Order: sequence, then C-alpha cells, then structure tokens
Amino acid sequence: MTEDISGLSGDIWITAGIIIVLLMLSALFSGSETGLTASSRARIHHLAKEGDPRARRVEKLLENQERLIGGILLGNNLVNISASALTTGLFLQLFGDEGVVYATLVMTALVLIFSEVLPKSYAISNPDTVALAVARVIGIIVALFAPVVALVQRIVRFTLGIFGIDISSSQSILSAHDEIRGTIDLHHQEGGLVKSDRVMLGSILDLDNVAVEDVMVHRRAMQVLDVATSPDELINQVMRSTYTRLPIFEGNPENIIGILHAKDVLRALKRAGNQTNRFNVRRVMTSPWFIPETTTLREQLSAFLEKKNHFALVVDEYGDLQGLVTLEDILEEIVGDIADEHDSAVPGVRVLESGWIEAEGTVSIRELNRTFDWALPDDDATTIAGLVVYESATIPIVGQKFRFYGCEFEVTARRRNQITGLRVRKV
Repeated sequence: MTEDISGLSGDIWITAGIIIVLLMLSALFSGSETGLTASSRARIHHLAKEGDPRARRVEKLLENQERLIGGILLGNNLVNISASALTTGLFLQLFGDEGVVYATLVMTALVLIFSEVLPKSYAISNPDTVALAVARVIGIIVALFAPVVALVQRIVRFTLGIFGIDISSSQSILSAHDEIRGTIDLHHQEGGLVKSDRVMLGSILDLDNVAVEDVMVHRRAMQVLDVATSPDELINQVMRSTYTRLPIFEGNPENIIGILHAKDVLRALKRAGNQTNRFNVRRVMTSPWFIPETTTLREQLSAFLEKKNHFALVVDEYGDLQGLVTLEDILEEIVGDIADEHDSAVPGVRVLESGWIEAEGTVSIRELNRTFDWALPDDDATTIAGLVVYESATIPIVGQKFRFYGCEFEVTARRRNQITGLRVRKV
C-alpha cells in the first residue's frame, strides 16, 4: 500500500514537472510571436548588414511571415492543449470529477499570467532583443512544422476562397513612404520627435510630390536688370541688391537673355581697372537655364547637383516666364527659412494677440501648414490668397469672411483683382 502511494506521488510530480515545462514552452512561443512581429525591420536589417548572424536569421524568418506565424501558433496550441490535458488528468486523480473545474480554473490562470501576458509584456518592451534571442530556436521549430503549416495554409486559403476571399496576392496598402511618414507622425505624437524634425523629415518625403512652381519666386517678385541700363547704374543696382544672381532682360522684363553673378561683375571691374565705361554686361552674363514648372523638387535638386548650377528660370507649357527657383529655395523647403545678414525683413506672417494670424496673400500654404501645424490643402492653390479665391469661387472684397478646412479667413487688403492681405485663425 505504501509503495502504491509513493508511486502515485512520484507520477504526480513527474506530471507536474511536464506541465511546467509545457507552460514554459508556451511562454517561449507567445513571447517569440510578439518579439518577432514587433521588431524593427530597419534595425534588424542594419545589424544584418553589419554581419550579425542572429539578425540574418530574424530577416530570414520575417521573409515569410505567414509560415512564421503558422509555425508559432501550431507549437503554442500544441503545448497549451497538452498542458491542459495533463492537468485535467492530474486533477481528476486528486479530486475526482470536480478536478475538471479545478483544472480549468488553474490552467486559465497559469496560461494567462505566465504563458501569455508576462512573456508578451516583456517582448513588446524589448522586441529587438527577444527577436534576436529566439531566432535560432524558432527557426528550427518553424522548419520542423513546415509541412503541417503548409497543409494548414492550404486549408485556410480554400476555406476563405469559398467566401470569395483571396489572400494569395495581398499586398500592403501603404507604400514605403507612407509607412515612414506614419512612423514619423507616431513618434512625434509620443514625444520622441520634436516638431521641427518631423517637418524636415516629412518635407524630404514630399520632394517627389511638390513641383518647382510651388516654391519658386513669382515673376512679379523677381528683381531683374535691363541690359540697356548704363554700366554705372547697372553696377550700382547689383551692389544694392540682396541677391548674388540677377536675371538680365532685353526690351520686355519677361524676355530673359542672361544671368548676372555679382562675383563676375567684381572680376570684370578688376580686369577693367575699375573703369566702368569699359564694363560690358553681355560679356559677363551667363546663359539662362529654363525648366518646366511641373518639374518636381527631387528632379530639380538632382539637376542642380548635376549641372553645378544653383539658379533656374521657370516657364509654363507655352514657354512664358513664371518665376525663378534656386537651390536655396529647395533647401528651405526641407529645413525651413534660411536667413542671412542680407535678407530683408519683409513681413509675411504675424501672430496677433487675439489669436488671428495676419498674412500677406502671397504667403504659401505649405509655409503656413509647416509653421502652425495646419492641414490646409495645396493641390489647387499655392498661396493662401489663391486658396480663398479657389474655395469661394469669386474674388472677395475687403471684410468678407469664409470658413473651410477648420479655419476662418477674413480678407483685409485687396489691390485690383488680387488679394494682398488676410487674417486667418483656427476655428
């Protein structure tokens, strides 16, 4: 009798030990699933390029996520069901028919706490560490379960196909740019990225979506020189200008025949012995570079770097001059305004104490969005005045107010058919 009791006690401890091992395996599967799926693909790829063999294993596992998840779920369910079956049998021996209830309660608590919540909580806090640590073991398990997982995948696809659902060609609806943008916005909301950095990174992603016409200096705001001007006056205009490159026109201000660089003027004067009457602007100016207004900022940035030229004139489809764009304009689109000691303090945007924002009509929508974190659309208009005209379908008079896109607009100044001043506030 004593031998039977001791034998039964030994079986109980062996069974309990097996259950504990199965629960530990369940925790391994649960933590591995969370760690591998939540790991940073960018960081893993960086480590793999540096030669980390664990990172290479993680990359290989993530190449086929369906097989990875299938293998982990198969193993997890296998050990959970086995642990539950053994626990039920053990409790039936100890407590009789009531053991089923006890086994259900105990296994629910153990699996929930130690095999699900605990490992997943740790894995979600340290996904890269967990992914690198379990890659070898999970890789072996996924390889062993591969035939069964393949069969399960076929059954799943067949079952979904009955309901007209095809997942064989499913692709991510987000492009790489959208995923990066989403990550940037998420880190900004969580406080891990300051606004200026978020704007700069977002602007880099927008280079393919913004045309030069959106950032160019309009022809009305261009400072140009007349080739017929006397040498003395021409040199004085160059010296008074805040720009180093100035377009030269002949007859019509829109008939640009060359670009004059301030350094070339100084060199020419030195060669002429500072005698302005010997200065010939046609010999000093360089040929203008014309580009279409639909050129994207990324294309133009590459063209600037390739041609080693920082200045281009923008024309429309008919060849009419629309404005000019410089390398600095594109850089400012990325990093914000670049001011130097020669920039003139022309007021563009002013924040009033009442909460309104006073802006010139020529202020760009993108600049307002970037400065005040707004979301005004710039697809149909480039400037704030253009947006008001487009949305109101009329040329408003001074004092008129409009509301759209969550903002209130009031026209404060108008010159002929052009809106020159606005007040804006967030509603």
